[in-house]
Amino acid sequence: MRTITGWRGLSATDRGASVAMGNFDGVHRGHRAVIDAARRTDMPLGVITFEPHPRAHFFPDKAPFRLMSRAARANRLAKLGVELLYELPFGAELAALAPEDFAAEVLAGGLGARHVVVGADFRFGKGRAGTADQLRALGDALGFEVTIAPLVGGPDAAVSSTAIRTALSEGRPRDAAAMLGHWHRIDGIVEHGEKRGRDLGFPTANLSLEGLHVPRHGVYAALVDVLDGPHTGSYHGAASLGVRPQFGGGAAPNLETYLFDFAGDLYGAQMSVGLVEFLRPEGRYDGVEQLVAQMGRDCDAARRVLAAL
Repeated sequence: MRTITGWRGLSATDRGASVAMGNFDGVHRGHRAVIDAARRTDMPLGVITFEPHPRAHFFPDKAPFRLMSRAARANRLAKLGVELLYELPFGAELAALAPEDFAAEVLAGGLGARHVVVGADFRFGKGRAGTADQLRALGDALGFEVTIAPLVGGPDAAVSSTAIRTALSEGRPRDAAAMLGHWHRIDGIVEHGEKRGRDLGFPTANLSLEGLHVPRHGVYAALVDVLDGPHTGSYHGAASLGVRPQFGGGAAPNLETYLFDFAGDLYGAQMSVGLVEFLRPEGRYDGVEQLVAQMGRDCDAARRVLAAL
């Protein structure tokens, strides 16, 4: 997959694709339906998305909301067979383009798109004034075909990134997974932490949540993939997500994952943690012994959940 970060001056090999267009945060079942509708045997498969997410441009002070990082999104799109990923830089210039100008300058003129697929609820152009039906009319005038994909789940219960965020905020990762079509995963590079888990007999691999939507704080049964290094492979584990109230709290939330039946150093490795089931909220305990006993019970519970998958 090639990633293109603009729409001007593209080579012939980066033009003329059949493209799915949207934000694709989470790459959920609805997104995949749009991508599948863009598959053609006579032209490359492309995806048009925006970086940063338009919501981050318009509301920079809002809490982080992304379900996945830019890199994680690219990796998942590549696995779906996308050949060209257009990450259009979203800023004042793109935000100011009227729907007609976006279709003419970006889609037809810049990308040379031959076929564009959008969801039925897609909006585009300045003030989100353009609709999917308007895009179809503009495509007819400008020489590219437009397909409008129906909403997965129907208009009253459509699969959406917003609904997935709500499920995760409420500690319902299985409901989120049903909409995503896969476990919600938090990806990143394993960082050094305060090593309290090691001292307690439960060494953890720590991932930052910076820039991401933060699910409900608590302990989860987790599926873990180590993506590179000498310990590459898949593991079961228990993950604690939150601010560590036993040790004062107040810190930025992160994800600490204990891998079952594992011994080794994961610092600097790329890791992906899939949240399977919420086990309990964060809490404080009367001393380290109570905390360690609870961690043992958490691991037992997580093993039972994961053995049943």
